[in-house]
Amino acid sequence: MAIEITDANYQELVLKSDKPVLLDFWAEWCGPCRMVGPFVEELSKEYEGKAIVGKVDVDNNPNVSAEFGIRNIPTILFFKGGKIVDKQVGAVPKSVLEGKLKSQL
Repeated sequence: MAIEITDANYQELVLKSDKPVLLDFWAEWCGPCRMVGPFVEELSKEYEGKAIVGKVDVDNNPNVSAEFGIRNIPTILFFKGGKIVDKQVGAVPKSVLEGKLKSQL
């Protein structure tokens, strides 16, 4: 299951991670987010131990969303070594997300 990332824990879990991180910014009311959500969950299981897969509810975590300039959701950021290395805005097939995550391993 994807890790819930919050304003309180994102520095520890995302920026200080020694593994690549896929971070999904979403909201309950967002239709395209609900399309991407199952893909994110599948990737969290498939890459367990190899990468961190997390979700940020933008309504409940405005600070982390603002820090990364999230204006459209779903936005998925890919981190390596605490830095953003790739980004995907909008709903896309799982294969697109998996390709971006694999390239960071």
